[in-house]
Amino acid sequence: MPAKKRTVRIGNWYKSDDEKVHFVRKRKAPRPAQLRKIVPGQVLILLSGRFQGKRVVFLKQLKSGLLLVTGPFKINGVPLKRVNSAYVIPTSTKVDVTGVNANQIDDDYFKRTQAQRRKNEQGFWAKRGELTAEQQTAEKTRLDGKRNTQKSVDAALITAIKKTQLLKQYLGARFTIGKTTRPHELVF
Repeated sequence: MPAKKRTVRIGNWYKSDDEKVHFVRKRKAPRPAQLRKIVPGQVLILLSGRFQGKRVVFLKQLKSGLLLVTGPFKINGVPLKRVNSAYVIPTSTKVDVTGVNANQIDDDYFKRTQAQRRKNEQGFWAKRGELTAEQQTAEKTRLDGKRNTQKSVDAALITAIKKTQLLKQYLGARFTIGKTTRPHELVF
């Protein structure tokens, strides 16, 4: 028997078989963004968040790509903090951070203890987010460790800051732009 003639022409883009082709997405491992001319010890201006406009000292880049900065806390009230590099302005001012030991600080340093729901009747009626007694003691020791780390980092930074004239006042002053200031003409 002769083959039937096709009445409708199928375009070139149409596949001969109508089976679905499963597209497998490959997840790329997160790589930290490359820093744009930001070096340890450089003074940065924070652009957003609770400490907006504060000047901070950059210590190092964490594995997540975030920047580890500190005020120091004694001078301007900014604690050890992680900041996205998109929300900072690097300045030409630098502080000597050779005496600062920030090796033990990583992304896990900033993780809080999560409250877990207890499976007994008492846990069923407990408030959401309430920590158990062991979790509360662990959290308290973690916070004490953070305070001690902050004090040691601040002590090393403040000795370096005192060597430069007016640097303490510069870090303590908040960065602002007035009505007559031309931001495009500012040199940081």
